[in-house]
Amino acid sequence: MMLTLSTCVYAVEEVSLVNDGLPISEGASLTLEDCINIALKRSPILKNMRNNWEMAKHNISIAKAEYFPTLSAGAGYNQDWSRTRGTTINSRTLPSVDVRLKERIWNFGKTNASIRMEKFYKIAAEHDFNQEVINTIYNVKVKYYAVLAAEAAVEIEEANVKINERNYQRTKAYFEEGIRSKIDLVNAEVYLSDSKISSIKAKNDYKNSMLALGNAMFIANAPNFSIKRTDTFNFEHNYLPVSLIKIANYQDVSKLPPDVFNATLTKEEKKVEMLKDYVFKNRFPLSLEDSIKCAYENRYDLKSLEATKEAMKQALLYTKREYYPEITGSVGYGYMNNRYLNNNSFDIAVDISSSLNPIQTKHKIDNAKLQVNMVQNDIEELKQNMYFDIQKTYVDMISLEEQIPLNAIKVRQTLENLELADGRYEVGLGDFIEVQDAKVNYNNAQRTYVKNIFQYNVSRATMEKEIASEEIKLKLEEDKKDRKNKKGR
Repeated sequence: MMLTLSTCVYAVEEVSLVNDGLPISEGASLTLEDCINIALKRSPILKNMRNNWEMAKHNISIAKAEYFPTLSAGAGYNQDWSRTRGTTINSRTLPSVDVRLKERIWNFGKTNASIRMEKFYKIAAEHDFNQEVINTIYNVKVKYYAVLAAEAAVEIEEANVKINERNYQRTKAYFEEGIRSKIDLVNAEVYLSDSKISSIKAKNDYKNSMLALGNAMFIANAPNFSIKRTDTFNFEHNYLPVSLIKIANYQDVSKLPPDVFNATLTKEEKKVEMLKDYVFKNRFPLSLEDSIKCAYENRYDLKSLEATKEAMKQALLYTKREYYPEITGSVGYGYMNNRYLNNNSFDIAVDISSSLNPIQTKHKIDNAKLQVNMVQNDIEELKQNMYFDIQKTYVDMISLEEQIPLNAIKVRQTLENLELADGRYEVGLGDFIEVQDAKVNYNNAQRTYVKNIFQYNVSRATMEKEIASEEIKLKLEEDKKDRKNKKGR
């Protein structure tokens, strides 16, 4: 399904709020967009990343504050003792006040370097936030597709139970008529038990996949809800109709039925084609070369490292400028009441000062250079990994696009083989093993079909994450507009 990211804003309007604060109500049916919206709104990781971004903005203001003067003020009391003739001592407390305004005139660009460094850190924090948005979307997509795959598996296993129930009842009837041997009946019981066990496991896997989706949406104790199909995972429910007539005292086949007399079996459809209408929609539009180019241009983790590198360069420049002195100006006023008169003072001063440890500064510069080199190495490593990961994911995705239609053909073929084997068995030309082999092949073909569709969807979601696709960029633009509107209210 092509995600319409213009609908993916932090306010999830389509999903009702309930009293306990959970963003979904009992029995809600959610789309992929709904699940992504909920995750983006509730993610504590994103909230922390946004706080880091806001802190980076404040750090720029803190660095710019170096341009403004500093005001200092103090007041105190001085004790005055004086000796007069003889041994007489006079003492009194004398107040004093001092106010001073100090301004840095020039520090040879250290403040500018500090401001630019914080600006690049702010850019990196924004890119880190954007990358976490992409990671959150990807995680929800994978868990969402896993639920669809688990749901498909449940239907396959439930249909398999119905097939084995029907086969058991038929074999039981044939055995009672003396047409089939006891071993066929025992085998039918075994296959029926195995199919029920597989069905229980499939249902358990479905429940776990729903829990994992809720966790990806950051919802604990989520109410019961369902999800909708997507364009790239669009199977339909097609349940197995079974008709068993003229079998006396039919009961739960987990228990052996009583003897059956004069039994005949009328079969209708004994197949389940739950993916019969599956078609590819919106095939991945980019070539491998365009995908790699898009990733180098759009990946936010790469942009974050590049911004961090620029910040490290400014930190290096700041450290180098520690060799230079600072020029400051100050204006001060002082008042002190002494024994003989009230003393008021006013002064203006310009100072040049330097506090330098050359050896320490040299090593700080060396460390700053190493940090720049380390970030550059991280950039090169990330690009190398991106190139490899995109190639592998793209090849896997295209391979699955080619495999899935062939899997569909195999499902049809194994179904036809099952019908033929079942027909041969019914008229006495085939044996029970032939029927079971055909049934196993048919079920395995369906399971492989579902598995490959799941893998394709995951591969496609991975590609969209790897290249930070245009739809994700649209999502981030929508988020920016939404935040600006909130600030303007």
